[in-house]
Amino acid sequence: MLPRVIFCIAVSLAVIAVALLALFSPLPHTKPAKDSRPRLALSLYIQQPKIGGSNLHSVAPSDAGALVFHRTLTEGPENTSRVVGKAQGFIIPIEHFAHSAFNIIYLTFNSHKHSGSLSIQAKELANKEKKELMVVGGTGSFAFARGLAVFAQTDMQGSSHSDATYHVKLHLKFPNRSQTIPG
Repeated sequence: MLPRVIFCIAVSLAVIAVALLALFSPLPHTKPAKDSRPRLALSLYIQQPKIGGSNLHSVAPSDAGALVFHRTLTEGPENTSRVVGKAQGFIIPIEHFAHSAFNIIYLTFNSHKHSGSLSIQAKELANKEKKELMVVGGTGSFAFARGLAVFAQTDMQGSSHSDATYHVKLHLKFPNRSQTIPG
């Protein structure tokens, strides 16, 4: 009988100890969960290719037509900067096509750091100093990218709108994945 009483007391003390530890133990030090998706920021320039002739084509008069373009993508603002890819697009600026799914700018990269492309939705193209457009997808190094593309015309003296160089800042997010995004 005495061993049974000692066993019951020991079990009761163990249960009380576990309950007290659960009630008074410190909480783990955790930080609030942040957006843990990999991010990448790039700063590039879109400008006329080094070859002669204009690669900016208006299919119809500028107030009613489509804008089709093919430009080079460089690391720096000078037209002699290292070419890292190309920028191509087809934009219909007519009011009832302004929000069309066809208005896309494609940035294609072919460099030692990045290989692939980004699709940028060109819906809001009002004549502003800066244009903030949405990145809606990508391939290769930019697979499933989402984010923001900020376009700003550089201050080039004497250049027309069609010959302008544009500074592009890309702020990209990627879905959670095990590999690290370079950048």
